[in-house]
Amino acid sequence: MKEYLSIGEIINTHGIKGELKVYPLTDDMNRFKQLDEVLIDGVTKKILECKMQKDRVILKIEGINSIEEANKYRNKYIKIHRKNAVELEEDAYFITDLIGCKVFDTNGVELGKVYDVIQTGSNDVYWVKGNQETLIPALKSIVVKVDTEKSNIIIKPVKEWQA
Repeated sequence: MKEYLSIGEIINTHGIKGELKVYPLTDDMNRFKQLDEVLIDGVTKKILECKMQKDRVILKIEGINSIEEANKYRNKYIKIHRKNAVELEEDAYFITDLIGCKVFDTNGVELGKVYDVIQTGSNDVYWVKGNQETLIPALKSIVVKVDTEKSNIIIKPVKEWQA
């Protein structure tokens, strides 16, 4: 598992004083208000101020004081150490821990690896790439076991849940 988790992508500058506009990669944008520091390019940066917009976060980071300096951070990711991550409910996983997991059915047939997780609103869908692409609804009736430590996911055979 990754030691650091991406929680946002810097998509633009905001204003002329070096603020950063961030697209959140977390389910709860308010999470940013609780952070004192983050990592950008592997360097710890102190958060001085955090403002919320409808679907974006505006951060003022120590040492970034102009639009020119802020522009250097465009398209970079904001990360936190895993120990500072929110505690997940039972049977909930960080998407980064699911990507790359091998997917097998209960008969031992390997379907491929999780390429991405699509968030649909009602339930997540695992996009699996192998000999063919498979979209697997992340439902308890289909997903038998998730073991992020071993990077394995076990599901019921596709024919059983596509009928």
